[in-house]
Amino acid sequence: MNVGRSSDGAVRDEPPGAGSLRPGPSAREGAPPLVGRGDELTALDAVAEEVLAGRTRVVHLVGNAGMGKSALLHHWLDGVPRFRDVRVRCRRLQRDFAFGTVRRLLHPLVAAAGEQDRGALLDGVGEPVLRILDPEGSWGGDSGAYADAAGTLAGLDRLAFRLSRREPLVLAVDDLQWIDPPSLRWLAHLVDRADAHPILVAVAVRTGERPAPGDLYDALVHPSTCRTLALEPLGPADVAQLVALEFGVPEPDPSFCAACHAATEGHPLFLRALLCDARRGGVRPTPEDRDRIRTFGLPTLLREVGHRLGQGSPAMAELARGLAILGDGMPWPLLAAYCGTGEAVVRSAAAELRSLGLLGARDDPRFVHRVVREAVLATWTPQEVGAAHARAAQVLHLSGRPDEEVAAHVMAAGPVAGRWPLAVLRRAAREALRRGAAETAVTYLRHAAFRPAAPGERAQVLLQLAVAASHYDTSLAVSYGTAALEDLSDAAARSEAVGVLAYAHLLSRGGRADGPDLARLTAELTARTDTDGGDRETSLRMRALIEWLEFERPSMRTAEHTRRAVPVTDLDGHTPGERQLLAVRAFAALRAGEPADRVTELVDQARVNLPVFSHELFPLHYFVAQSLLYVDALDAADGLCDRLLHGTKDKGMELLASSLLVYRAAIALRRGDVGRAAAVARSVVARGGAAGELPYRLSLDTIRIDALLQLGDPEGAEDIAAACSAADLSETSWEWPRFLMSLAALRTAQGDRRGGLALLRECGMHFGAAGTVSPAIAPWRSRAAVVSHRLGYGREAQALAEEELELARRCRIPRAVGVALHAAGRVAGGPRGLELVAEAVGVLERTPAELELARALQTFGRALLRRDDRPGARTALRRGLDIAVRCGATAPAQDLQQQLYEAGGRVGSRGAGGCPLTAGEERVAVLAAEGWSNKQIAEHLFVSLRTVETHLTGAYRKLRIGGRHELRGALSAPASRP
Repeated sequence: MNVGRSSDGAVRDEPPGAGSLRPGPSAREGAPPLVGRGDELTALDAVAEEVLAGRTRVVHLVGNAGMGKSALLHHWLDGVPRFRDVRVRCRRLQRDFAFGTVRRLLHPLVAAAGEQDRGALLDGVGEPVLRILDPEGSWGGDSGAYADAAGTLAGLDRLAFRLSRREPLVLAVDDLQWIDPPSLRWLAHLVDRADAHPILVAVAVRTGERPAPGDLYDALVHPSTCRTLALEPLGPADVAQLVALEFGVPEPDPSFCAACHAATEGHPLFLRALLCDARRGGVRPTPEDRDRIRTFGLPTLLREVGHRLGQGSPAMAELARGLAILGDGMPWPLLAAYCGTGEAVVRSAAAELRSLGLLGARDDPRFVHRVVREAVLATWTPQEVGAAHARAAQVLHLSGRPDEEVAAHVMAAGPVAGRWPLAVLRRAAREALRRGAAETAVTYLRHAAFRPAAPGERAQVLLQLAVAASHYDTSLAVSYGTAALEDLSDAAARSEAVGVLAYAHLLSRGGRADGPDLARLTAELTARTDTDGGDRETSLRMRALIEWLEFERPSMRTAEHTRRAVPVTDLDGHTPGERQLLAVRAFAALRAGEPADRVTELVDQARVNLPVFSHELFPLHYFVAQSLLYVDALDAADGLCDRLLHGTKDKGMELLASSLLVYRAAIALRRGDVGRAAAVARSVVARGGAAGELPYRLSLDTIRIDALLQLGDPEGAEDIAAACSAADLSETSWEWPRFLMSLAALRTAQGDRRGGLALLRECGMHFGAAGTVSPAIAPWRSRAAVVSHRLGYGREAQALAEEELELARRCRIPRAVGVALHAAGRVAGGPRGLELVAEAVGVLERTPAELELARALQTFGRALLRRDDRPGARTALRRGLDIAVRCGATAPAQDLQQQLYEAGGRVGSRGAGGCPLTAGEERVAVLAAEGWSNKQIAEHLFVSLRTVETHLTGAYRKLRIGGRHELRGALSAPASRP
C-alpha cells in the first residue's frame, strides 16, 4: 500500500486536496479554498475538544456526491492540532476485502513506529490482527487457523487504545458507503467500547447510500456518541465568493453570480466545473456574459472529461481505462501489464493525463477526483465493463496479487474463461474465514457456486458455503447444506453435510421448521448407506444423529428406528461413530433415571481422547457436555467448555462460542455461583450483535430468570419472561419444560402459587412425554410438592415428594437425592421432617450444589428454632448465610439474615432503631458509601437500577439518615448483639 505522510504527522492514503478537476499541489498550498462551511468547521472543532478531553466521538458527514464532504473533512483535519490522523477512502471494488479498511487505517500507524515501539503496540493483539495488518508477512501463525471474530475485534481495540494513549487519534473514512462489513463492525465495536479514550472516528457517506449491515451503521452513528453534519448546497453569497476567487476579481457582477447559482443550485462540484469551463471558454463575470453561463453547467462536466481524454494519445486513453478498472495507487508494472505495453510507455501516458489536469501530482497514479473515473466508465457498455474486469482479474492473478483482490474483479466481471476463478474464490473465502469474516466468505462462495466447475465440485462449494454460513446464520447453513447433500456422492462428504445440517438445527432458535426435513434426509442417507453396503462408521454417525433428533423432537420416534438401534454392547468406543452413539446413549440413560455410575461409565467411554469440535463429530461433544453437567461432574464440564472455547477461537465459530458461554453460565448456576452465572449470561446477550441470532435462547433466558430471582430482581426476571412465548417453537423442544420450571419459580416468588403449580404440572407433562424422569434434570416434583404443601394440598404434596425421592435414590446423583430429601422434609414437618432435612444437609455437603445446601440449612435452622434450639438454629442459619453471600444470592441471603436475627444472632449493620439491614441493603449501602453511582452498583451486582434505589431507600430509613453523604458514618457504627 502506498501511503503519504504530511508535515504535521498525519498519515493518509488519499490526496487531501482532490476536490477539483485541475491539478495542484498539496491541500495547504494550492487546493481551492473552502467556502461556505464555517458553521460546520465550528461544530467539528467542538467535537475535537470533546475528544481531547478524553471522550471517544464520531463525526458523520452526510451529503450528495460532490457536495464537498471530502474537501471539508481534509480541510478540517489539516487544521486541527494535537491529533495523529490517518485517512482512507473506501472503494466499491474493495467492499469484499475482509478488514481491508482496517488494514489501511492501522497499518501506516504501526509501520511508522520504531521496531521496539511496534512490538509494544502489537503485544497480545493476537495472530488474526497481525494477519490483517500484514497478510503477506511471516508472522508465524497457523495458516489454516480461523480467527475468532470477537477476539479479533478485541485485539484491534487493544491496538487502537494503545495508539490513542500515545497521541489523540483520528480515524477518517471517506465514502463509508463502500466499506467492507468486517471493518464497519470493528468501527462500531470500537466506538461502543472506547468511551474513555481520545479517539475520533470521522466518516463521510453519500446521502441515501448506507453501508451494510445497516444495524452496524446505525450503531456507529448513534446520536449518543456521534455528531452528524448534513452538507447543504452553497448559498448565493458563497457562490459569489467562489466566482470572485475563480476569476480573480474582487467584485463580480451580482447578476452573473445569481446565474451561476441558478445553473448549479449551489452544488460545489458542479459549480467549480462550471466556473472552470466558463473561464476556459472566455467568459467573464460581467452582465454582458451573464446569459452565456446557461450554455455551461451540469451536462458539460462529463463532456469536459471526455474531451480532455480525447486530446491525448491511445496509450493515455488505455491508461485511463486501466486506472478506472484497477483503482488508484496500482504499481506501474501492473498497469503496464494491464495495458499490454511497457512501463515507460505507461509513465509517459501518465504525464499526459497530468498535463490535462486529470491525474494527481504524486508518483502513484491517482485520478484527481472520482468523477473522472465515473466519466471514463460511463463511456463503456455494461458488457465492456465486465470484460475489463475479467481482464483485470487475469492480470492480477498472473501477477500473484492476493486472492481477495483478484476475487473482487472476478465477481465484477462477466464470464471468465478457465476454472482458475473458482479456485481463487474458494481460497479467498478460506482467507476471509481466517480473519473471522464469515459473511465475506459466503459472498465469495456464492459467486463461486455459479462458476464453471468439474463434476461434483459445485456440491463441494455448496458444502463449503454451508460450513461458512453456520458460523453466523443457521437458516442459510441449512439451505446450502441441503442443496449440497443432494449432489454429494462421497459417503464422507454426505456425512459432513448432514453434520452441518444437524449442527445448524441445534443452534437455531427453537429449531424451527428444520426438524422433519433433517429427519428425512438422515433416514434416507442411513438407508442408502445400508443398501450400498457402506462403511459401518458412517452408518453409526447417521444413527447417532437420528437418536439425537428423536431426543430433540419426541414425535419423530418410530418403532423402525428403535428396532434397528445398535445395542450398547456392540459399542466399544474405539471409533468416532461409536463414541457419538455412546454419548447419545449416556444422556438417554441419564434422562431415564438410570444409576449415575452407569451414566458415568458410558460418558467416560465416549470422551476418551475427545478431539476438538468438528461437524463430522456432532453430536458427540453436545451430549458429553450435557451428561457431565447433570451428573455434577462440574470440574470436568468446565474443562471441556474451556477446551471447546479455545477451539472456537481458532475457527471463528461465533454461534458455537455463544452456545458454549450459555453452557458456562449453566455450570456456574449449578455450582450456585449466581454472580458469575449472571455475568456470563449478560456477556452472551451482548454478543448478540456480533453473532446474529443467539443459540439456545430459551435456555439462556431460563438461566437469566433463575439468576435474577436469586439476586432479588423479580422485575428484571419478569421482563425476560414476558419476551418468551411457546409460539416461537414449531414443536415443543426439551428446553421448554425447563423454562416452565423457572417461570413457575418466578410466579411463586410473585405470590401466585396456584399459577406456579399449574406451570409445574405442565412442565411435568412435557418431561413425561419426552421420557425425562431423572430429578437431576427435571426436579419439578419437589418444587410442586413444596408449592402444593403451602396451598394445603397435603396428600398431593406428599405423593410428589415421595415419588421424587424414590427416583433420586434410584439415579444415585447426590444433588438430586439432597434436593428430594429437602422437599420431603419440608412437606413432612415435625420430627420426621427434621430428620429428612438433616439428612439432606449431610448429602448436599458432599456436592458442588452450594445454593441448594444454603436452602437446606435455612430449613434446618428454622426447624431447630421451632424446637427452641436457638444455638443450633443460629449455627445453621449463619452457615447458610455465609454460603448464600459467597454465592452472590441476594434474595436467599436476605431471608437467612432476617431469620438469623430472629434467632438472636449477629447479622451485621443495623439501624439506629435496632432493625437490621438486609444483605442486599448492606451490599448496596457499602458501595454507595465508597462513592459508587447507582448505575455502577447495578452493573457490579447485576441488578436493576430500581433494585438499587429500593435498597438505598430501605437503608436510609433503617439507619435514620438523610442520604448518601451520611452512609459512611452510619455504617462504621459497631453492630450489637440483640
